[in-house]
Amino acid sequence: MRPVTRRQADHHAARSAATRAQVMSTLERLLDSGEAFSEISVQRILEEAGVSRATFYAHFQSKSDVLVRLTDELRESLLTLARQWDPGAGAERFARFFEEVIKIHRAHQGVLTAVREAASYDSAVGDFYTADLEGFDEAVLRTLLSEQAAGATPADLDAVAASRIIVWGGAQAIAHHIRVDDGSGDAVFARELARIWWHGAYRRPAGAR
Repeated sequence: MRPVTRRQADHHAARSAATRAQVMSTLERLLDSGEAFSEISVQRILEEAGVSRATFYAHFQSKSDVLVRLTDELRESLLTLARQWDPGAGAERFARFFEEVIKIHRAHQGVLTAVREAASYDSAVGDFYTADLEGFDEAVLRTLLSEQAAGATPADLDAVAASRIIVWGGAQAIAHHIRVDDGSGDAVFARELARIWWHGAYRRPAGAR
């Protein structure tokens, strides 16, 4: 048997990447058109993407796997923003951050809606969705503890409870806002969410009741 050359290997890898991208973009397009994830069959994805069933299962375990990979790419975009958090920059900087978060959520609303839908009955998606929010929860907790250590956030704040409330509650609030708002209220919503985070946790007055 002839050995596989580097060029052949690179070509195969490029074709595999292109196939994965085609399948993923197909699912996202179907979701963006308003179709429910539960109603989209693997066969529908195959027909729309123009790939065979064998090719599909050579790259994905299931349609839920496609959804998880789509969401994983989206999570990386959001984590990149989260890593730029600077609590010392103030509430207005938080407002700009949330405007970007909402912008990304709007651009991928179909995928995020599908994840929330599937998380209720698909354990793989549910585990991913939970781990996703837990990752942001941990990031916020670290910043709160760091700010407490620096004396900027009051010591009487329960950082664990606060991070859980603002991350998990914030995610639900953003999802609801996008469902009921046409985008004209995004800046105001981002500002209010930022002020709640900032004044309610990061710079809450010490001993506030």
